[in-house]
Amino acid sequence: MAKITLDKWIVIITVVTASLLQLIDTSIVNVTLTQMMGNLGASLGDISWVVTSYAAANVIMITLSGWLSAKLGRKNYFTASIILFTVASIFCGTSTNIEQLIIFRIIQGLGGGGLLSTAQAILIDTFPREEIAMANAIFGMGVILGPSLGPTLGGYITDHLSWHWVFFINVPVGVVAAILSLLYIKESKHQSKTGRMDWFALALLIITIGALQIVLEKGVEEDWFESRYIILLTISSIVAGILFVWRQLTVEYPILNLRLLKNSSFAFGTFFSFIQGIGLYASVFIIPVFCQSMLGYTSQDTGWLLMPGSLAAGAMMPIIGGMMKGNKVSPVLLTGIGFALFVLFVYLLSGMNLNTNPHDFFWPLIIRGVGMGLLFIPLMTITVFTLQSKDIGQGTALSNMVRQLGGSFGIALMTTLLSVRSVLHYSRLSEHISIYNQSTFDRLNTTTGLLMSKGGDLNSSQIASVAALKGSVYKQAMVLTYNDVFMIVGVFFAVCIPLLFLFRLKGKSVEKVEKKVEMHLVD
Repeated sequence: MAKITLDKWIVIITVVTASLLQLIDTSIVNVTLTQMMGNLGASLGDISWVVTSYAAANVIMITLSGWLSAKLGRKNYFTASIILFTVASIFCGTSTNIEQLIIFRIIQGLGGGGLLSTAQAILIDTFPREEIAMANAIFGMGVILGPSLGPTLGGYITDHLSWHWVFFINVPVGVVAAILSLLYIKESKHQSKTGRMDWFALALLIITIGALQIVLEKGVEEDWFESRYIILLTISSIVAGILFVWRQLTVEYPILNLRLLKNSSFAFGTFFSFIQGIGLYASVFIIPVFCQSMLGYTSQDTGWLLMPGSLAAGAMMPIIGGMMKGNKVSPVLLTGIGFALFVLFVYLLSGMNLNTNPHDFFWPLIIRGVGMGLLFIPLMTITVFTLQSKDIGQGTALSNMVRQLGGSFGIALMTTLLSVRSVLHYSRLSEHISIYNQSTFDRLNTTTGLLMSKGGDLNSSQIASVAALKGSVYKQAMVLTYNDVFMIVGVFFAVCIPLLFLFRLKGKSVEKVEKKVEMHLVD
């Protein structure tokens, strides 16, 4: 087996570092929003755009990254993206009002969107067949760890420093990554042809992705389709999306090559990347929300809670990389096991309650980590490695864009389910609360007496006891809601497992996939 040389190790470190910048920044800001609101004098609605604007710009640039890397050169585009992200981070950290921060977050998102897909394409183009499995395993460690490291790091910064350091921390890392990129990353020998920028298609893409991202981020807040604002954005996204697809299929040099979906392995792999995005981002979202809102954990406590599972996912990467070498194990089989473990993870957490302690999370999160590890490299093999060398850039862009959208859909789905099911459970539980019910009457009297014994008057004690009872009912309703959400997600992933047979039904056996991988890597 060939050994990875020092210069290639530096390439791995460079692309992983740059990718971590983008992935961590997706979630690190969330835990500092309250501090930002107070410091900048912004409302909750205003500060939410700090997250939404970055996410929209990020997805748009991920979609364009294949075309831009071919047009500008993969090395040049990758290095420029790192520099743009780093400079924007400085300006984000020095912003003095919410308007400045949102503008610089958009610019930061444009820089960050060029990192992940291009990094993946650089790895595939740099390493020969005997080394690519391990290189992608190490890269996968960074991709899996990133979303979980964000809340931990953000929580520490929030507790010990100011919100500005959420952005300043990117600067030294970005400078080092840019220098290493200039010195060690080589330009690709396989570049697809590109024409002039299709400005009409670009405008359609911005409307499609931008409007969709805003709908997903703001839907629950605006009560979905009860809002004219959400309805208009949804219609705009659908119409612009249809026109964008038509445009990309009719021009000679599209900015997003949708014709790659004719490759059935790539098409089905991209679909499962969407599912993976739902699982990765939704689970990272819902567990911190439960721990902080129901169990009273701090941001930093929650980050440490998630860490063992993330480390388990990272540890699985080199193991899976070794298993994938030499056709030892089918990538479809590994993907199926990964989804099955994810079903087990959500099932184990579907019985959470207010007495749940950190130890109860440990093994379910370890199982989730192993499952995510089993999904990443096999899906990459099925999806991207079957493409021709010149299509790798566009393929990674499309695959990562779909995964990112899957994350947005997953978070929107979780938020909506929490909202709808909590109202349902609260209403059902409230039906059993009545002053004519003896147990309710006794509880109210006991609480009222306790409050009066501490110096309260009768009227205020009765009001406080009713409020306490309502709070207790609300907490129980939320516990039932979280249990429901985990069960629904588990059923969703279980239903997806049989769809893996589509890879077989379309004639893409593991042997054919591996043969295409070998042809690509020899090319």
